[in-house]
Amino acid sequence: MKHPLNVTSEIGELKTVLLHRPGKEIENLTPQYLKRLLFDDIPFLPAIQKEHDYFANILSNRGIEVLYLDKLMTEAIQQDETRISFIEKVLWESQSNINGSYETVKDYLLSLPPDELVKKVMSGVVKSDIDQDKKIHLHELMPDHYPFYLDPMPNLYFTRDPAAVIGEGITINRMHEPARRRESIFMDYIMNHHPRFNKHEIPAYFKRDDLYSLEGGDELILSDEVVAIGVSARTSAQGIEKLARELFTRQKSIKKVVAVEIPKIRAFMHLDTVFTMIDHDKFTYHPAIEDKDGSMKIYILEQDENSDLLKITEKNSLKETLKEVLYLDELVLIPCGGGCPIASAREQWNDGSNTLAIAPGVVVTYDRNYVSNDILRQNGVEVIEILSSELSRGRGGPRCMSMPIIRENIN
Repeated sequence: MKHPLNVTSEIGELKTVLLHRPGKEIENLTPQYLKRLLFDDIPFLPAIQKEHDYFANILSNRGIEVLYLDKLMTEAIQQDETRISFIEKVLWESQSNINGSYETVKDYLLSLPPDELVKKVMSGVVKSDIDQDKKIHLHELMPDHYPFYLDPMPNLYFTRDPAAVIGEGITINRMHEPARRRESIFMDYIMNHHPRFNKHEIPAYFKRDDLYSLEGGDELILSDEVVAIGVSARTSAQGIEKLARELFTRQKSIKKVVAVEIPKIRAFMHLDTVFTMIDHDKFTYHPAIEDKDGSMKIYILEQDENSDLLKITEKNSLKETLKEVLYLDELVLIPCGGGCPIASAREQWNDGSNTLAIAPGVVVTYDRNYVSNDILRQNGVEVIEILSSELSRGRGGPRCMSMPIIRENIN
């Protein structure tokens, strides 16, 4: 039986990808709680769905199998026992909102068929969803200004972050921000209970209950031997070291983990918001991640041959480090916005460096980043633009919105 996971590069021809079509969770955003839910603005749901459908159709028309998170999750919880376990896990991790209404909310969720249950957990349980006569505690009947029993998950359309495939294994990630932590529950249940995946031995190199944060936007598979991981606002150095030890111990292909430190600010949320691989020797990057002299803090982690310790080598040049680990004589770093201080900052804010490679030298980008897109074309890259007026409001680009499940290996 063919293994259901295989990602050994950033640029191998994309065969299967996981997406999430934005749903009711977007409409449950309100100005008062935007910061809590990590949004700067409220997208218009019909428009963001239209843009996301355009994105999905672009991929499908290229022969890529598109899987949807809610459908996989619905199929994974068909058994009563699994469904109850899922509800209890979600409620346990939402205790701060439930405030003693555990049984009331549990009974409500149990009353829903699997597909509606999944969508309700994603969109959030509003207190008005539950009939007044079903509320059995005084505090449930009294006015409360906070509207949710379960917060919505508006960041779910960024499927890249909660989990990431490495080779034939996966990381089920501990998200840094509390607003996103529950998102990785879905991939945990899909891997363990969906018939497409649970018949296979799938190593989990990182688990969502690990102590340290790790997010998929910081995980880049540069080759079958090298993984680059951003030390960012969302991924900790301790999480990277934990993952490196797991990779070196439990599989044979990955020989090096390259930890790349980036400024810990919202604009540079993950490594893939400032750096992506688009061909064997071509990369996008945002020049502002470098110091004035062009240097950066980069660390190559390897297994020490003589002990259980990690060998850590410090580097200061992104270009030279990439040439070393990928055995390249030369490569091209393509600056976001052409390096223009204004265009670069503007287009990076709108994820001009966040490209999804669907084959070597073929990338999907946002149409709004026209300066960066023109420069990519000048460097021989095929650029497929997608609509982005509403999608970009969530602060993530095409790579953020896609979780590759299967890529062809690079020869």
